[in-house]
Amino acid sequence: MALDGIFLCAVKNELQCLVGGRVDKIYQPSREELVFVIRTREGAFKLLFNASANDARVHITKAQIDNPKTPPMFCMLMRKHLSSGKLIAVRQDGFERVLFFDFESVNELGDLCNITVAMEIMGRCSNLILLSRDGKIIDCIKRVGFDQSSVRPVLPNMIYEPVPKQNKLSPFDFDKEKLSLMLSQQGSKPLAKGLVATLEGVSPVFAREVQMYALKDRDVCCSELTADDIDRVCFFLSKTADSIKNNTNRFTLVKTKTGDLKEFCFCELSQYGSLMVTSEVSSACELLDFFYTERDLSARRKQKAADLFRLLINTTERVSRRLSNQKQELSECAKRDELKMYGDLIMSNVYAIKKGDSIARLINFYHENAPEVEIKLDTRLTPAQNAQKYYAEYRKADTAEKKLTELIKQGEEELQYIDSVFDSLSRANTEEEIAVLREELADEGYVRKGREKGKASKSPKPLEFTSSDGYTILVGRNNRQNDKLTLKDSDKNDIWLHTHNIAGSHVIIRTNGEEVPDSTVEQAARLAALHSKAKSSSQVPVDYTLVKFVKKPSGAKPGMVIFTNNRTLYVTPSEEEARELSDK
Repeated sequence: MALDGIFLCAVKNELQCLVGGRVDKIYQPSREELVFVIRTREGAFKLLFNASANDARVHITKAQIDNPKTPPMFCMLMRKHLSSGKLIAVRQDGFERVLFFDFESVNELGDLCNITVAMEIMGRCSNLILLSRDGKIIDCIKRVGFDQSSVRPVLPNMIYEPVPKQNKLSPFDFDKEKLSLMLSQQGSKPLAKGLVATLEGVSPVFAREVQMYALKDRDVCCSELTADDIDRVCFFLSKTADSIKNNTNRFTLVKTKTGDLKEFCFCELSQYGSLMVTSEVSSACELLDFFYTERDLSARRKQKAADLFRLLINTTERVSRRLSNQKQELSECAKRDELKMYGDLIMSNVYAIKKGDSIARLINFYHENAPEVEIKLDTRLTPAQNAQKYYAEYRKADTAEKKLTELIKQGEEELQYIDSVFDSLSRANTEEEIAVLREELADEGYVRKGREKGKASKSPKPLEFTSSDGYTILVGRNNRQNDKLTLKDSDKNDIWLHTHNIAGSHVIIRTNGEEVPDSTVEQAARLAALHSKAKSSSQVPVDYTLVKFVKKPSGAKPGMVIFTNNRTLYVTPSEEEARELSDK
């Protein structure tokens, strides 16, 4: 689990800013999720508790979370005990994955009492438990009966039993000799697995980072560690401990090259090398908020658009197969001139060929050396009829070449269009954007139009950024918006940008009739690369020209344009820069 005890310690340190604040609101957006709005002198903060098996966590969130009209029973119980309560402490027992939130509240009699909320982050055993001052369980978000766990049931009115501790060392306060002894007892295990089994609150990803630092590329098991290896392990752990205590650690987010979220940690990760893309986030809460919000959003988006993704993939495969067959047929048409030559040679020597001959050996007077060629004949036909047969095959091949050339061009344009829709769909963040793309595909005949009556889905506005020089940069979200942004909403002297021969968004720089600095054009080019299929690449070619040089051919599909007088920049997209420009 990436959210290990050490990461939770960093979260605890950040949550100290809430101590002294009062509970303003409590609501339960889902069965295993609870939100506290805590008001402090610095403002109101939303504290999210999630006790689900795959997403268990606690952190400050900025996400917009719906408040159900009818609160569940557990939510009403929490409101009864904690409304207007004052948060007096956030604590953690060692590096266990449990945070305790101590509140000072007023009971029904008007007396001050202490109430504790225990957030246990333990995979499928995660839970959110409300405790009284004497340590009894008032209630929990997930009740665990004796039939589910005979070791540690969690039910109202029972005495709260802390999570059983394992015989592990603290990663920040340990004896070097004892660590060496316990690691040697792990036998043939790799160092990373040995650290997970030996140290408290350590996740596999952090353990692998320690192993990489201590052993480099050496394949050494726990029982073969040298004194120098142990020294390097201890140095890395002490350095991490200092960064956690001094709040100087670097929170790292790991993504695949396709942009999918992979991992996160409280320290810099170098174990993935060039296989993954890493970025730094300023705080633990911000990282958790982004990681889980983005992952949930991505999962919901993929679920909503799953049928469209399948349609686009199947259409791409079908069109590609058709194009391959057409190109094969076109290559066969290249012999058409030979067919016409055979017809001419037969007609020139018709007097020398008899009906019933299967082969005619004739002099090829078209060639400078006049070689002899063998021409196959149909024994049932006269020489003139054989010549007409070759002429007919020539005309057929000639017509086929013209038709196939046109069909191949249409097929390649269709592939380019499908690729652009796929790119837009992969970057769609809302249901409205997916609905607009669905309507576009319906209008183009790829999906059946829905029976719902009413207005068409309203497309969100283009993405808006402000360059460091103060110029507005607009980015289209889909093909229809690209057309409208470029061909209708832009001035002829605005600057248009698009990735070179790569599916992506149209980007417009509002020039306001001024000469735009090169720095703004480069920032817009990086935004164009980021909002394209090449967002995970480097040195992406981006074409740019004035809007007046961009035209839409008659009958072209949405988003398809032609342009002239362009120049090309090679840029590397940056998500961090995009966030900075969008915040202005």
